[in-house]
Amino acid sequence: MKNLTLRNLTEVCSGIYHGPETALDQEVTAITTDSRKIEKDCLFVPIVGERVDAHKFIPDVMAKGALSTLSERELPEAEYPYIQVKSSLQAVKDIAEFYLKQLNIPVVGITGSVGKTSTKEVIASVLKEKYRTLKTQGNFNNELGLPLTVFRLRDEDEIAVLEMGISDFGEMTRLTKIARPDTCVITNIGTCHLENLGDRDGVLKAKTEIFQTLRPDGHIVLNGDDDKLITVEGYNGIKPVFFGLNEQRDVYADEIVSRGLKGMECRIHLGDQSFSVLVPMPGIHMVYNALAAAAVGRIYGLTIEQIKAGIENLEAISGRFKMIETDKLLIVDDCYNANPMSMKASLNVLHDGAGRRVAILGDMGELGENEIALHEEVGVHAVSCGIDACVCVGDLSTHMYEAAKKADPAFCVYHEKSRESLLAHLDRYVQKGDTVLVKASHFMKFEEVVKALEEM
Repeated sequence: MKNLTLRNLTEVCSGIYHGPETALDQEVTAITTDSRKIEKDCLFVPIVGERVDAHKFIPDVMAKGALSTLSERELPEAEYPYIQVKSSLQAVKDIAEFYLKQLNIPVVGITGSVGKTSTKEVIASVLKEKYRTLKTQGNFNNELGLPLTVFRLRDEDEIAVLEMGISDFGEMTRLTKIARPDTCVITNIGTCHLENLGDRDGVLKAKTEIFQTLRPDGHIVLNGDDDKLITVEGYNGIKPVFFGLNEQRDVYADEIVSRGLKGMECRIHLGDQSFSVLVPMPGIHMVYNALAAAAVGRIYGLTIEQIKAGIENLEAISGRFKMIETDKLLIVDDCYNANPMSMKASLNVLHDGAGRRVAILGDMGELGENEIALHEEVGVHAVSCGIDACVCVGDLSTHMYEAAKKADPAFCVYHEKSRESLLAHLDRYVQKGDTVLVKASHFMKFEEVVKALEEM
């Protein structure tokens, strides 16, 4: 890894090096926090978690061929090189910041309340039509995940697309210090993490911390149809590029036609050019994601043909509106996470499904003092969006169920107290030919529901 010698690592971490002088100018080949993923000559970073202190794995990982390890304490018995630091977590962030500077490649940073991951996927799909592109994988978008994503970069990579997720003020500032994005994309401002951020104005303030390291030649790409983001006039002289469904936006879409669960057709306008495209995932939110990707593609010099190809080559990922077809059901696996905005968007898409359209919805977390009202809001929306049945699962989802029942006593809505209870009664709610949406916050572990449906 470029310039990541033990000498430089010690300096970057403000650490104390223990070991032979002869090893100081060796570069590590990889950096990992997972003792099961040790590569020869890698650096191991032991994280002290709530349940496990990874320092106990140090002798084992060194025996497996690691070049060195960080440690928050002195290791008097060590016969291998190690760097003593005050905090492994802070050290890993400092190393990531240093390493990304060595590579000197453009970074696209993506944040927002809803759609960060799907927007990241479309942007990466577009950019890889021209560049060797590295993107965030899974949920590696926080203060530990972002550095681990950065460590996957190599000299041959030409651009990085990094998802940046937060739940409190100041977090984005710390993430931005690592990533220093050249282009900042914000998808929307919704009702996420309100227990810390208070209201949507608080969310806007926290998300726009992403601008803090922008250089004068940087770019800002915002959803111009979001009532909060449209108020952003710019940052240090950088004017935003706004995208949306209004022809007044810098990048906009019209001629929008839903092809059901096969995707969305639209015409995207980029300045004086336009092109028709099939976004191969359903929902109007995917048109917005494609617009963001088109705006970023234009910034980085892609042709109309390359942008179109990148959008149409998009592949779904597990847990993010992935279609799973069995001999009995079409399962819409959207169980990675949930908040009121994404719940409503997914229910709207379910309306276009074939057969009976059944939503299995679970509790949403981190909604703060309005959590009851926000669950009720989703229940009312389930009634109004034209689906056939809804199963509400969990304690908070009791309010979703009751609101739906009150809105329309004839609507087929059911409640199960837990995931386990749902799994025991699953065959009561679905039948051959159904399209079934599965969605909840990650802590509900609804991937088990998806698996059970696949096996029916």
